[in-house]
Amino acid sequence: MHTISIPATATTPAVEFDFSAGRLSLSGESWPENAAAFYRPLLAAVEGWAEQPQPQPMLSIHVALSYFNSSSTKMLFGLFALLNGVAEGRQPTELHWYYDAEDDVAEEFGQELSVDFPALEVIFHPGEAG
Repeated sequence: MHTISIPATATTPAVEFDFSAGRLSLSGESWPENAAAFYRPLLAAVEGWAEQPQPQPMLSIHVALSYFNSSSTKMLFGLFALLNGVAEGRQPTELHWYYDAEDDVAEEFGQELSVDFPALEVIFHPGEAG
């Protein structure tokens, strides 16, 4: 499977999806004018990858978003739901959630992820937002 590498812009996060290494990362800010247009190709790539046999023992997701709007939140939930399904089906999956230690909203969002997607092992990294 290929690697997706998209540099950050003022409104979209940097994306590094290295499928062969089992490492997916998003960092920066996410408030694109059309979140669906930005995230749908990423979701499609993850769906395609999820259909293939997984040679690596662990999937590692790293999310360091210093800001994300409500439309990005919806798309992120879709991504995490897809990855939760992968974790439930066959592959241990860690979600590293990086956030500013003083940002209660980001911390609570990460806690919500750990409840809503129980197959993902959420690991919190306060003070390390993107």
